[in-house]
Parts: sequence; structure tokens; C-alpha cells
Amino acid sequence: MGIWSRISTLVKSNINAMISKAEDPEKILNQLIVDMREQFLEARKQVAIAIADEKRLKRHYEKELEKAQEWEKKAMIAVKAGRDDLAAQALSRKQEHDNLAGDWQGQWVAQKQATEQLRDALKRLNNKIQEASRKKNLLIARAKRAEAQKKIQDTMSGLGDSSAFDTFAKMEEKVEQQEAEAEAAVELSGEMDGDMLSTEFDKLESSDAAQSDALAALKAKMGVGPAVVQSSAPVAATESVEAELEALLSEDV
Repeated sequence: MGIWSRISTLVKSNINAMISKAEDPEKILNQLIVDMREQFLEARKQVAIAIADEKRLKRHYEKELEKAQEWEKKAMIAVKAGRDDLAAQALSRKQEHDNLAGDWQGQWVAQKQATEQLRDALKRLNNKIQEASRKKNLLIARAKRAEAQKKIQDTMSGLGDSSAFDTFAKMEEKVEQQEAEAEAAVELSGEMDGDMLSTEFDKLESSDAAQSDALAALKAKMGVGPAVVQSSAPVAATESVEAELEALLSEDV
């Protein structure tokens, strides 16, 4: 399994473990950032090892080139000395080092390409971690807002329950009943303190008198009965004054 596969597997495992525990979003996000940074450090170590391998392969390649060049120089010296046999052997040794240099070069080039890819991947990982760090606070704020909205909705749902209001209405009816019973008790108490029989006759007489006065007033208005005298005292006084005036006039005559 490659380095990036191991990192991805570990991060996903940590995420799933935290989510399954239903932990606080802020705690999860903070822990994710910590995990990603730890994995970044581990990845950077692995990339550093890959770079070291690349440098090691390059050194082997360069050493074989140097050895090939050295044997070529020796072959030239042998030619100048008239030792073609030694020159041929030197050239043969040079060819061996050239072949080894070619092999090391192939290994070095492949490792260099892989190292460059790892460098790019490491940069992308670092950029993603930085982006995640910047978005963390925004995600935490959104999570808190969502939680607050949920609590508000739960509270409003509780207010929609009519049981509390029904209980309040029942209590209101009970209070009204108690008030009515109290008024009845006061009324009964007043009635018990007086002469009930006399009270009833007083009510009856006042009712009959009122009905008689009303009937007489109606007949007078219709012209089928005597006029109703509102007050007798003023009429008597007027008749006395008129009698005195008539007596005075008779005396003068």
C-alpha cells in the first residue's frame, strides 16, 4: 500500500470513528486538522526518504561515469605507451562502467520522476490542510447555527402542544365557578339575616303599585280615564289664592 493510500485510510478511519460517536462538530473538525497535520508530517518524512534515495541513485550514476572516464584516460595512456593490449583491456573496463552508469541512470531518472510527483502531492496536501484550517471556523459557526435553529424549532414545537392551554382554560372555568359559588353564598347569607316573609310581601306590594301607576298613566294618555295628578300640594295652593282674589273683587263692587 502506497504512502498516500495509508494516509487516506487512516484519516477516513478517524473521521468515521468520530462521526459514529456523534461527537461535537467543533471537536471533530479540530481533531481532523490535528490528524491531517500529523499525517502531513509523516508524508513529508516519506518524501524526504524518497528524495534521499534519488540522490543516492544519482551519486551511483555519477560515480560509474567517473570510473568510465578514468578507464578511458588509462586506455589513452596505454595507446601512447604503445600498449594496445592494455588499451583494449582499459576500454573493456570502461564499457562495463558505462553499462553500469546506464543502469544507475535509469534507476535515478525513475526515482526522480516519482520524487517530483511526491513533492507535488505533498504541496497539494499542504494546501488542502491550509484550506481546511481556514474553513474550519466557518464550518463550526454553521454547525452552531444549525444546532441553535434546531433548539428553537424544538422549543416552538413544544409551544404548539395545546395541553398547557387546555389546562389553563380549565383553571379559568374553575375560578369562575368558585366566584359564582362565593356570590351565591353572600346572597344566601343576606337572605338568612332578614324576615324572608316580609321581604317577599314588600316586593309584591311595590310591584303592584308600580303596575297600577303605569296602567293609570296609560289610560289617561288614551283619554279613557281620569287625568293623573302628579302632585296635590301645588294645586291646592293655587285654588286658595284664586278664592281670595274673587272675595276682594266682590267687596270692591
